[in-house]
Amino acid sequence: MGCSVAIIMDGNGRWATARGLDVNAGHAEGGATLRRTVESALDLRVSELTVYAFSTENWRRSADEVHGIMELFVDILAREVPDLAREGVKMRFIGRRSGLSERVLDQMQWAESSTTSGDRLTLVIAFNYGGRAEIVDAVRAAAAEHGIDALTEELVSEHMYASDLSEPDLIIRTGGDQRISNFLVWQGAYSELVFTQVLWPDFSFDTLADALREYASRERRFGGRVGDER
Repeated sequence: MGCSVAIIMDGNGRWATARGLDVNAGHAEGGATLRRTVESALDLRVSELTVYAFSTENWRRSADEVHGIMELFVDILAREVPDLAREGVKMRFIGRRSGLSERVLDQMQWAESSTTSGDRLTLVIAFNYGGRAEIVDAVRAAAAEHGIDALTEELVSEHMYASDLSEPDLIIRTGGDQRISNFLVWQGAYSELVFTQVLWPDFSFDTLADALREYASRERRFGGRVGDER
């Protein structure tokens, strides 16, 4: 099975500012980059690609920017989903559905139902997502079902938004910052991290390939020592 990769897509605003453009122009270019990155992931035999598209904290941005992101999100799905389905890409969404408009929710449901047969790549879009919020939701659901005293790591894991998917082998962050910003807090506990100065709109096949080579060069020990089995 191929590698499971997650990406924090950072740098759209700085990319736009450097070119004298509105921030939403940066988001639009970032959307085009995501489409190219899906193609790169298919070529590099990545099995799962999870991207951080809109966080629970992003609601704090200006109303114009949030509105632009929502409109772009709907437009990208309408344009790209049929082609992604033909290419064997299965789409999933993780995050809280509360607060999202019916239009956005309907488009998400349509995207998932249109791509259920995809078997080449699972594309997971974290939208209205926060890692801490996911843990809270999972603990609440597990406690309601099993009782608080019965909770284990395994039970909490089973109640994550997409518990059937793999934990990421590699998390990449673009844009130069070196933090995970509330992304896959639970699932990324043992993920390898690669940080790149490349702004998200400039992310390319080579950037992804370089990150995968860096990942392949590392020894993953999961808390053990060299030579120990996991």
